[in-house]
Amino acid sequence: MSDQPWHKTVCILCECNCGIEIRLEDRQFTRIRGDKEHKASRGYTCEKALRLNHYQNGRHRLTSPMRRTADGTYEEVDWETAITEVAVRLKAVQETHGGETIFYYGGGGQGNHLCGVYGTATRAAVGSRYRSSALAQEKTGEFWVNAHIGASTRGDFANTEVAVFIGKNPWQSHGIPHARRTLKEIANDPERSMIVLDPRRTETADLADLHLQVKPGTDVYALAAMVKVLFEEDLIDERFVAANVTGFDELRTAIAEVDFDRYATNCGIDPQLLRSAARRIGQASTVAIFEDLGVQMAPNSTLNSYLEKLLWILTGNFAKEGTMITPVMMVPFATAKAGSTRKSPVVGARIISGLVPCNVVPEEILSDAPGAYKAMIIESSNPVHSLADSPRWREAMAALEFSVVIDVAMTETARHADIVLPAASQFEKWEASFFNFEFPDNVFTLRAPLLEPLPGTLPEPEIHYRLCRELGVLDQELLERLRETAQRNRLEFAGEFYAAISGDPLLGRLAPVILYATLGPALPGDAAQAAAMWGICHQAAMRDPKAISNSGIEGEGPLLGEALFDEVLASRTGVVFSRSEPEESWDRVTTMDGKLNVAIPEMLDLLAAVPNEPIEFTSDEYPLILAAGERRSFTANTIIRDPEWRKRDQSGALRISPADATTLGIVAGSNVRVITPGGAVVTAVEISDTVQPGHITLPNGLGVDYPDADGEAALTGVSTNELTYLGHQDPLAGTPWHKHVPARVEVVV
Repeated sequence: MSDQPWHKTVCILCECNCGIEIRLEDRQFTRIRGDKEHKASRGYTCEKALRLNHYQNGRHRLTSPMRRTADGTYEEVDWETAITEVAVRLKAVQETHGGETIFYYGGGGQGNHLCGVYGTATRAAVGSRYRSSALAQEKTGEFWVNAHIGASTRGDFANTEVAVFIGKNPWQSHGIPHARRTLKEIANDPERSMIVLDPRRTETADLADLHLQVKPGTDVYALAAMVKVLFEEDLIDERFVAANVTGFDELRTAIAEVDFDRYATNCGIDPQLLRSAARRIGQASTVAIFEDLGVQMAPNSTLNSYLEKLLWILTGNFAKEGTMITPVMMVPFATAKAGSTRKSPVVGARIISGLVPCNVVPEEILSDAPGAYKAMIIESSNPVHSLADSPRWREAMAALEFSVVIDVAMTETARHADIVLPAASQFEKWEASFFNFEFPDNVFTLRAPLLEPLPGTLPEPEIHYRLCRELGVLDQELLERLRETAQRNRLEFAGEFYAAISGDPLLGRLAPVILYATLGPALPGDAAQAAAMWGICHQAAMRDPKAISNSGIEGEGPLLGEALFDEVLASRTGVVFSRSEPEESWDRVTTMDGKLNVAIPEMLDLLAAVPNEPIEFTSDEYPLILAAGERRSFTANTIIRDPEWRKRDQSGALRISPADATTLGIVAGSNVRVITPGGAVVTAVEISDTVQPGHITLPNGLGVDYPDADGEAALTGVSTNELTYLGHQDPLAGTPWHKHVPARVEVVV
């Protein structure tokens, strides 16, 4: 038995951020297990977390800044040279074209969120106005609907009678606390039910009481038909609607036009099965619903989000245990403003939650129009690989006057940048995750470093501080005064700090690096990188003092923020930072009248425009529909580049139905060529009855190279974004239709 101690931290692979314990030996993670003392996960973790050593200690790590040379290769440079060149070239773009042409992408990679906070300072220093992240290719349609309805919610699946998963397979993608345990509990309880709407027979669908195996891309018909049943069969919670909902009459008029029988035929689901699902929802005491990428990255995605929310609003499943609840969050990142008219500068795409749609960014770069993006700062993200139309992204990167990537590896995007700055790993620095959705007790974990940064790397707070200093936007005299005050008394520091930034908008945006440079050295345990959390804790305390006080954290006014920060800084097993009863969700409804609004004109117009016959995206040339990015047991986006972490399906085979395999002459173990309007790839194939005829799937997270023992890069699997393409997107939010790509498959001879 090893006598090495266990070090507490959290997993970084999905939004749940389960607590884990790690044993170390010579920087290697020799053993990993769930942390039973963690306030949220309580020992639960999936199998992926057990392989985090492949992330931390892979051969992919960079250990020196890299600069592109004239012949396109890269040379190592020292940090002083790299920082100076980045500052000079960003400043040149700002002075020539304006800071608004410097585009920022990323800052929120899985479990790597503080970099985005500190990145706001560098953006402020160069006048950058436009940004985006992975959320803008997944969630902004739902964010927009939430803003107009007036509530951003999560489902209480632990206590619900009926759990509904729409385009969601939590057995693999998680997203709810203790996902697999919770799913089994629901499936094994005869008093509870699970409903899954998914074209694939997923692991979650296998546990469900009702699997609505929708024809790919026709989710809108299934959802609208279910809402129609609620009206037809008097399953509306009329008392709830009368007291808490606006726009009901307009909605009823719109739904009256829905032809249930035709819609059931269009989506390929037996009408009685659809009715049974709607009845189960309408008659249950409590219902919780989770929609995800399966419908958010497919045709009618924003309209799908709207119809999903009607299912729980019309049945009164809000603000009570077992239903949809609005959690108190440490950082309310998923906010959008109803009525916002902000657009991207060239394409004029709608900006939601401050994020430019990912699918328009290459066109914003490649345009000759005024305002086109001329430079990019890319942080903890890999857009050339992870966003639609990789060939177009490579073209866009080549057209930029300057680009800098901050990451742990020489990613596919980094290979097109002018400067690459190597970051410390997520276990070599103070870090946090702001995806906090638990209730009634919500838990936040500040992750302390387990290791010193790998020699040659720097944590992002230090990188952004050096950039801001080189850009000349930091008043060193002010920093020295604040630093001295922080050493004496933190409350005194708070007064002086807020007085300094209140009258200067630029200083306000520079606040994270100012805190790092001033408050940071005064924090115990070498926690300077966590200094930005001090401001975040104070903002949370001002925004939701009741919920934070209810969690047991004591203090009033600034003292509450100070106490919260102290708790966050000291804990390694998570802090219950808020406690809010389900009915208090009404306090966080954002409409002027405090009611849920179901009459959203744009959504009613889109619903009216849904054709009686579904639009067919297939053709003789492309007879199949590809879901580009399926979650499987051994996929984790591209955060783990080392393919050896996968015990199964290392090559990420294409899944195809037995019927289609027979028609095309495909046998198990053969290779096939997948061709779409966006490109073509060759991949291994797996014949699987989990997909229906006409539907094929490829997993996410593959198609990245990884150096072998000799340093030669080897590619494993295929990148799905060699097949996706721009323009194939939601008309309102601009989110791509990765789950619905027309394709054909050919046998490779």
